Amino acid sequence: MSSLESGQPVTPSALERELAILDFERRSWRHRGAKEEAIRDVFGFSAARYYQMLNAVIDSPDALRHDPMLIKRLQRARDARAHARAIRAFSSPAGRDNRLPHDETTD
Repeated sequence: MSSLESGQPVTPSALERELAILDFERRSWRHRGAKEEAIRDVFGFSAARYYQMLNAVIDSPDALRHDPMLIKRLQRARDARAHARAIRAFSSPAGRDNRLPHDETTD
């Protein structure tokens, strides 16, 4: 749960960080490495931690009210990545037979 939706008093630093994450996501990046380097420079933590925080922020109803177009775009991108992962996980490589090794009872 993000600071925007926790119902608890929001510390200025937490709210500012979440708004900074949203501002950062408005930028476009040509290369993933450049964005990850900027994440370390701007926020001071790893890309993995940044994306954990971003996922919490984009699930916040307050963030949706703050910038609905950005939040919907980020949610669609996240959903597309999850769908692609699911397809890779549940599909077999082309031309590969997923049956068990020779089973005499099926002959």
